[in-house]
Amino acid sequence: MVVSTHQLDRITRKCEKAVITAYQELKGIGRSDVQAFDSCTTLYRIHHPEASINEARLLVSEWIDHHVVKKATGPTPGCRCD
Repeated sequence: MVVSTHQLDRITRKCEKAVITAYQELKGIGRSDVQAFDSCTTLYRIHHPEASINEARLLVSEWIDHHVVKKATGPTPGCRCD
């Protein structure tokens, strides 16, 4: 499942956009869901080292579910960065 470029443009948080882009690119080169998810969790924690692994996993899973699985366009829960 791929998020369109138009939909990516609606994502305002840099870390959220980075996570969704990375997830799609990793899936696009054949990585499993778990591998892509784990990599995106690590990516999020690079942006937000203050986040615990559990916080990062929850947020990344919510973003993937929202943007990739449901293809929703509304706002998402998340961090307070830009």
